[in-house]
Amino acid sequence: MSSAQTSSLQLIRTYYETFNRGNRVAFLDLLADDVAHDINQGGCEVGKEAFRAFLQRMDRCYREQVVELVSFASEDGKRGAAEFVIKGEYLSTDEGLPPATGQRYRLPVGAFFEIENNVVKRITNYYNLQDWLRQVGAA
Repeated sequence: MSSAQTSSLQLIRTYYETFNRGNRVAFLDLLADDVAHDINQGGCEVGKEAFRAFLQRMDRCYREQVVELVSFASEDGKRGAAEFVIKGEYLSTDEGLPPATGQRYRLPVGAFFEIENNVVKRITNYYNLQDWLRQVGAA
C-alpha cells in the first residue's frame, strides 16, 4: 500500500470518527475551503460555509452515528470511498420531508471522496431515500 493511499484511508476514517464525536470545528478542518458537497438526490453545494450550514441543519433535524465503516482509497490517494450504515433518529421536521416524531432508522450509505493535499476536496453521498421514508413511516 502506498503512503498516499494510507494517508487517504486515515483521512476518511478520521472524517467519520470526527463526525461521530460531533466536533464540527475539527470536522470542517478536514475539508478544502472550496469543498464540493454532492447531496444525496440533490444539488451540489460548494465551500466550507455551505457545508457548515448543511451540518447545522442536519444537527437540528437528526442525531446520527456512522457504524460498520469500510473505506477504500486509490493507490495514488486521490480518490476514496466508504460504505457504512447510518444509525439515526429523526428529531425535528426537515423542510420538504415528513413530520419528525423521533423515528429511528438504520440506512446503508455510500460515499465517494476526492482528496487533495490531505483534505476532502469533494464528497458525494448516496443512500436510498425511499428506504429512509419507509423507515420514518412516510412511504
